[in-house]
Amino acid sequence: MQEPVPGDTNVVSPLLKGPVVNPAANPRRMRRIIAEDPEWSLAVVPHLSELCLQHIVSNFEKNPVVDRLLPEHQRKVLDRISTALPLTVTANLISDEGYWKRCCTERWPVCDVSHYGGSWKRMFFERHLENILKYFIPNTTDPNQVLEVIPLCKEYVRKLEIDQFLPPVKLDQKKEEDDMSDSGSDVGVDEFCMHHYDLGVLTAALSHLEELHLTYGVKDCGMNFEWSLFDFTFQDCYSLANAFKKCHALKVFKLCRSKVDDEKARILIRNLLDHPCLVELDLSHNLIGDRGARAVGKLINHSKLEILNLCNNRIRAQGAQAIAHALANNSTLTLLNLRLNCIEDEGGQAIGHALLTNATLTSIHLEGNELSEPTATLFSQVLAQNTALTSINLACNHIGLDGGKQLLEGMSDNKTVTEFDLRLAEVGQESEYLINQALKANQEIARLKTLHQPNSPEEKLPDLD
Repeated sequence: MQEPVPGDTNVVSPLLKGPVVNPAANPRRMRRIIAEDPEWSLAVVPHLSELCLQHIVSNFEKNPVVDRLLPEHQRKVLDRISTALPLTVTANLISDEGYWKRCCTERWPVCDVSHYGGSWKRMFFERHLENILKYFIPNTTDPNQVLEVIPLCKEYVRKLEIDQFLPPVKLDQKKEEDDMSDSGSDVGVDEFCMHHYDLGVLTAALSHLEELHLTYGVKDCGMNFEWSLFDFTFQDCYSLANAFKKCHALKVFKLCRSKVDDEKARILIRNLLDHPCLVELDLSHNLIGDRGARAVGKLINHSKLEILNLCNNRIRAQGAQAIAHALANNSTLTLLNLRLNCIEDEGGQAIGHALLTNATLTSIHLEGNELSEPTATLFSQVLAQNTALTSINLACNHIGLDGGKQLLEGMSDNKTVTEFDLRLAEVGQESEYLINQALKANQEIARLKTLHQPNSPEEKLPDLD
């Protein structure tokens, strides 16, 4: 008889009547180890460096570590950290454009970085500050919301576009005020209570601010409409004028659709005289009349303005004459927009006389100004003598057939004007067609000049090989 081998469970012991059962054969009686993580597997254990990076990301707010990491590890951390981290942590620490691109695209659906010099970080801080200012309510919003963000964004903000300013909340609204607002008058509202946010502190801190675009009004007011919501008060005006003194790098200032009248325009312009950097001023869609235009004329010769936009105001002949007097002696202005005023022939002729001596203005907009044949006759001389103008707009005037012939005669001697808008000017189809033919010839001359410009010094170097 074969002797049983120790450990062989399949052999029947001679001392037992039946076979010995292996306990491992019953899974219910087996001892098992169950992992706490059901997805844990030995095959996917991360590297120690990966675990460290995960720890850095999860604790970045308390212990921000970036500069001491290897470049490939920095990339992983910056791609993973949350865009909701406090700006006090990320503003001066993170310069990576990829992170700020994520911050912008997650917050705003439309992001065109080309409007911000190609910098996502600049876009984020400019739009973040704009949002705070747009929804700032005087006497209600905590001023620290602005004061705390200024040190974080002052190095990156170059331009601010604020298209609304909210007034203070009126706690005691009376029925009489509602009736006044319905009738188009808010005389009963105390103006000193309707002032908006004072930009003085902001402009003093933003040393790199170059462009400031403002509109005093409220968007989407709906059934809460009142005329007082769109007031640019004298207190706002004085505050803004004082802000100019602290904004030495300002190059472009736009204040549109804000009910700026003559008095307020004069206050603002008084503080812009001899500004060291201002090159563009836009006061379009306001209430500026002749007195304000005389102040603008003074500004033209006491600044380095290159672009001036006074479209859709209340300037008449006397205001246009003041601007023309300044234009005749000016050597920096290149674009003047007086569209949708009412300067008439008296003002139009004054502008024309100024253009006979001015040698720098390249674009003039006079559409919708009640101009007629006398202005066209003078502009015919301008076309024959002025060699700086390249764009003229006299659309929506009453030039007439004879005026059109005068302009055609002037265009026959002109080789520089490439844009001449005479739509709805009643000049006649024949004159308009022949003027357009002359424009095409001038455009071809301009194109050929561009092609034959001398090459750069690098391109002119001889081939030494």
